[in-house]
Amino acid sequence: MTHTLIQDCAATAIPAGDVLTLVAGTEVYITQTLGGNVTVRTDRGLFRIAKENVAAIGGYVPIAPSETEPAAGDFSEQMVWAALKTCFDPEIPVNIVDLGLVYDLAIEKNAAGGHVVEVKMTLTAPGCGMGPVIAEDAREKIAHLPTVASAKVHIVWDPQWTPQMISASGRKALGLE
Repeated sequence: MTHTLIQDCAATAIPAGDVLTLVAGTEVYITQTLGGNVTVRTDRGLFRIAKENVAAIGGYVPIAPSETEPAAGDFSEQMVWAALKTCFDPEIPVNIVDLGLVYDLAIEKNAAGGHVVEVKMTLTAPGCGMGPVIAEDAREKIAHLPTVASAKVHIVWDPQWTPQMISASGRKALGLE
């Protein structure tokens, strides 16, 4: 379905990762609406519109936050994994956990009793300009969890990602099973 931007809108070019402005009146075709962000195709290519800017898409009704955020409750490692499962590569309709991009999750308590969370993740291809955007999306979602004092997401390249790292549910979603 084609939509028209009703106001100027910041967007990230895919796969370059450059931030630019899509002007009001631009026609966009929505290709993905996962994790609260929206991937659109225009006559200039693919772009990711962050959740805070999706109101610029005329006629688009965003998914309710409860469907894109992990359930509230006491802090747990499972809550961090749930937050990571709401993060998506804007070109692939599978979350970063099921894509096999998350290599390590470390949680420690700080002196004040808050949680310090560090994640090591990779990308499907070295040099992808969207890496910092995806990593920041993951960091923000972790940072908003209860009692998280600090969240860091590091992009690593060892081991190199391969399609064999995709989970069974990810493979199914991609039609690889």
